[in-house]
Amino acid sequence: MVPGLAFASPEEELSGLFLQSCMVFSGHPVSLRKWAETEKLPRVQDPARAAFLGGMPGQVFDASNTNGKFVVISRDDGGCSAVTDHAAGGVVKQALERMFARAGVTFRLVEELDDQVNKKLHRRNYLATRQGQSWHVQAATARDDAPAAQAMLSAAVSPPAK
Repeated sequence: MVPGLAFASPEEELSGLFLQSCMVFSGHPVSLRKWAETEKLPRVQDPARAAFLGGMPGQVFDASNTNGKFVVISRDDGGCSAVTDHAAGGVVKQALERMFARAGVTFRLVEELDDQVNKKLHRRNYLATRQGQSWHVQAATARDDAPAAQAMLSAAVSPPAK
């Protein structure tokens, strides 16, 4: 993750990285990319970049450290995700919700479901707010009873209510 900030577990590391990057810069890809460069996060090159973006235009930054492999995905449309290759689903949920609370983010779990196509994948969708800003947040992990696997936290800025 970002130099100088270390967490005890990959799940905490992922959640901390997500709050520092996506929760701050979601909807602002230019600012996110400047932040990544300031933090000296190297850009991920093709073919890995293309795989992380899944055909969408954008950039990917390597935030790996001693806790594991981590990346920040910055899509050109402003979408942002933080990904790791080794995290337990239930622990990701606990770490994310703990980080939300520590950062003063009010959140509500809107939906929790297993993916209809990939039965090993579990999704938690949140509505999160802080200081007048709202986000749709999704935690995509292996099911809670599955061994540690890839996990992705994604944020998209939620438009203000009318």
